[in-house]
Amino acid sequence: MSSLFRPAIDLMSMYAAYHRDTRNIATHFIGIPMIVFAVCVLLARPMVELGGWTWSPIHALWLLATLWYLTRDEFILGLATSVVNGVLMLLALPLAAGSTTSWLAWGVGAFVLGWIIQFVGHKYEGRKPAFVDDLVGLLVGPMFVVAEALFMVGWGKKLLADIESRVGPTRSGPPAQTA
Repeated sequence: MSSLFRPAIDLMSMYAAYHRDTRNIATHFIGIPMIVFAVCVLLARPMVELGGWTWSPIHALWLLATLWYLTRDEFILGLATSVVNGVLMLLALPLAAGSTTSWLAWGVGAFVLGWIIQFVGHKYEGRKPAFVDDLVGLLVGPMFVVAEALFMVGWGKKLLADIESRVGPTRSGPPAQTA
């Protein structure tokens, strides 16, 4: 459980060690949002009215995840990750109002497709997914994708440099061979 409460630099470095191939990272830009969306769809039921608002389990999960992201010592990254997850949640909520068949098809379909895309990426990487060794990787994944997007637009140069000093730069193609 202690790995859950490490600072972002430690969590991101741990996760980045499993994600140095740019092709794997690219698949994560598709697969992770699909998985988050799918979880949002599936946890958007049951819905209950409380205080004039409609609530579902995904609201509680989003709130808890947001609190976690905001307390990992990288507030902007935590806020950005929470906003992205919130948008995915808002897109998922209407699907829960549909028929059970439609709700399950969207939720399960996006979940399975997202994981297929993830595993294709890890085939390029030549490594298993990070969550296999540390379940906190399931929370770090969305933060990693948001960080990678932010790095592309110039945010977080020090964070990126710190991560790369720990695990090395990203690469295109097969891992370097060691003698």
